Amino acid sequence: MLRFLLELVPSLLIGFWAGRRHETLSTRLASPLVRFGVPISVMGLLLKGGLSGDMLQAAGLAVLGMGLVLVGAARLPGLAQLASPSLRLGSCTGNTAYFGVPLALAFLPPEALPISIGYDLGATLLTWSLGPLLIGSQANGAQRLRGLLSSVAGSPATRGLIGALLIQATPWSAPVTDALWWPSRCVILLALMVVGMRLGSIHRQGMTPAARPLQLLRPLVAKLLLYPLLLLLLASLLQFNPLMVQAVVLQGAAPTAISLLLIAESVGADQEQAAGLVFWSTLLALVTAPLWGVLLRLQF
Repeated sequence: MLRFLLELVPSLLIGFWAGRRHETLSTRLASPLVRFGVPISVMGLLLKGGLSGDMLQAAGLAVLGMGLVLVGAARLPGLAQLASPSLRLGSCTGNTAYFGVPLALAFLPPEALPISIGYDLGATLLTWSLGPLLIGSQANGAQRLRGLLSSVAGSPATRGLIGALLIQATPWSAPVTDALWWPSRCVILLALMVVGMRLGSIHRQGMTPAARPLQLLRPLVAKLLLYPLLLLLLASLLQFNPLMVQAVVLQGAAPTAISLLLIAESVGADQEQAAGLVFWSTLLALVTAPLWGVLLRLQF
């Protein structure tokens, strides 16, 4: 737990400080980081942890868990606030690449990294393919298909996976794996700083009443407590091995992804709620996510 906080908190605080003073800095840094840095990081992490069929199972569980939330969460007693599509999506889409991977590195062995990346691939696919449609886009069938294919092809996780597969097929996979390990970790720290910058710019712009924590209490509880519990139940019912269970639950414990805010801004709907959910879930996850890691260690 201490290792996780020592890695995560300083990066977020540095980014938050920078984002408060330079509002557009995160936007300028995010594009090259996503285009070049994250695929390299994903390659390094996958090669270090090893590629396996567990990735597909984790991706499938991400789609199953998120699908259940998107379809049925608003019908559960006490969760009527999740009738809003943006809050429903925000209660299950997590910052798995930038927050979940450091969480897995801190609490689980390297063999869990492909599982974490697999979950991220499944969640990214579902978020970017259905998110704009849920929140406000009125795209037709052909546009939806093009958007889906574009999301998959453009995902840094997809590019990193393809790169890892190509490198693994060469005779130089071992030295390349060693060479990429520390750059992969550095990219994660830089990505966390970008997340902090985005939070700093949100804080600088000020919170509307709709973005205050008490107004978002139900989606925050759903994202940080109920959704990881749902993944724990699903993984247990499907009789996944203990490492798989721990890895997917930790990914579920990650805070709401910034992709929710990007989607809300792109369609012009629910931006204030999306910004508030990203901001407060990230702050609260500094406490709740490590607690999930400790509880899973004790359980398994």
